[in-house]
Amino acid sequence: MVNGPPHFTESTVFPRESGKNCKVYTFSKDGTLFAWGNGEKVNIINVTNKGLLHSFDLPKTVCLEFSPKNTVLATWQPYTTSKDGTAGIPNLQLYDVKTGACLKSFIQKKMQNWCPSWSEDEMLCARNVNNEVHFFENNNFSAIANKLHLQKINDFVLSPGPQPYKVAVYVPGSKGAPSFVRLYQYPNFGGPHAALANKSFFKADKVTMLWNKKATAVLVIASTDVDKTGASYYGEQTLHYIATNGESAVVQLPKNGPIYDVVWNSSSTEFCAVYGFMPAKATIFNLKCDPVFDFGTGPRNAAYYSPHGHILVLAGFGNLRGQMEVWDVKNYKLISKPVASDSTYFAWCPDGEHILTATCAPRLRVNNGYKIWHYTGSILHKFDVPSNAELWQVSWQPFLDGIFPAKAITYQAVPSEVPSKEPKVATAYRPPALRNKPVTNSKLHEEEPPQNMKPHPGNDKPLSKTALKNQRKHEAKKAAKQEAKSDKGPDLVPTPAPQSIPQNTIPQSVSGDPEIDKKIKNLKKKLKAIEQLKEQAATGKQLEKNQLEKIQKETALLQELEDLELGL
Repeated sequence: MVNGPPHFTESTVFPRESGKNCKVYTFSKDGTLFAWGNGEKVNIINVTNKGLLHSFDLPKTVCLEFSPKNTVLATWQPYTTSKDGTAGIPNLQLYDVKTGACLKSFIQKKMQNWCPSWSEDEMLCARNVNNEVHFFENNNFSAIANKLHLQKINDFVLSPGPQPYKVAVYVPGSKGAPSFVRLYQYPNFGGPHAALANKSFFKADKVTMLWNKKATAVLVIASTDVDKTGASYYGEQTLHYIATNGESAVVQLPKNGPIYDVVWNSSSTEFCAVYGFMPAKATIFNLKCDPVFDFGTGPRNAAYYSPHGHILVLAGFGNLRGQMEVWDVKNYKLISKPVASDSTYFAWCPDGEHILTATCAPRLRVNNGYKIWHYTGSILHKFDVPSNAELWQVSWQPFLDGIFPAKAITYQAVPSEVPSKEPKVATAYRPPALRNKPVTNSKLHEEEPPQNMKPHPGNDKPLSKTALKNQRKHEAKKAAKQEAKSDKGPDLVPTPAPQSIPQNTIPQSVSGDPEIDKKIKNLKKKLKAIEQLKEQAATGKQLEKNQLEKIQKETALLQELEDLELGL
């Protein structure tokens, strides 16, 4: 355990545990308690007075979690069955942090969603059992206070914040029926109209449900494992918005491709989505699902709001080079562009000023370590793990909201004693013949610049790309008509006009109607052919019968042409 900024010295609260079998640790939500498993026991210490509170004999524990108010410690060990086929022993334990007594044991086979969910005041605790959600009240696990039963509940998320408690549940579709997400208010689960809101959709193998902080709306990322169109290796994703007042919508994303990340601002009035084939777009939307600000395109696949919601980091981790963009959300100004290459983990410090990036195993087994940054781009502390060791887990000590006040944003880089090594950017290979010639900058993708999408006064909504295109076409047509009217004449020379017509060229279109233009063009073509035939006859050439008939039609064609042109 290390002291945070500005000291970075080893903490005296926690004596270093050097065993080879330390697999897991966790802080309580307020950061006052710390629990860890060392392969023999699970220990709990009080961070403020350094005292060891309890030690539990749980050698195989791989997951630990405190309840929100530090009443219960949940532990999970992998589920095992004996060889003779008898059922295994319960592997999910709930311990009373005060007394150390085991309150309840459950069988929980899957590691995914292993931990029960508590409301923030711990009046409610819920877990998904056999496709239904069981609710316990006041940490009394001897009796199930309520059940939410639908045909097959695959996942659920309790709302944050105080009462009334709400729950979002996901039921996957089967036999041609769509999947759906429903919002309920506890404990009103009965009857056909009990749900606060309902959103059904096809194309969903799994979903991620994200409540906003005020518990007024949920964002649902629905994804399929396989994209049937073959456009994406990562399957297909759609983003849905569901509000507790019953409103729901599909969030229209202007660029096709995967949805990499979606995050709510702590204000609960805006969310940011990172989406689209690389280079990915990032856009902030309001609660009407209208775009408010577009960050353009760039190498990114993740977004992180600061705890106070005033700074947004857009980053490209994983298979990208670790470029980060730090934005001032209020003024939509770029603060810094640090690079944290090979990062597998990112976390904001609860103070809203410092950032932790780390390279952890098993995602990457080389160059493991962590860095602590100031959001202005300065590295304040760097720790590299020895080459024969691995870093598995790293995190900030949590603090409750409101302990750190929001500070004014600074754009000036904070001084740092750590030298920042800029990663060398490998230059593209150039064949010997081109090496002494000037470099031509050719880009694979056209990068889109950031743009404010807030409607201008008088406009209700920003125009989409298609709308802008149509508007330009409409204006070009109008200009052509005006010009045709101003210099109308029988001997207009048709010249091919570009898409947006410059004012000084004579437009090809004589009338505003493309059908009439086509007829005029054909008639002129026929008259030109007759002229050529006449010239041939004058030189004494013998004409065919059908050619003579063509010449006879000349007066009729001239009359028709005159009528069309006068009809304009």
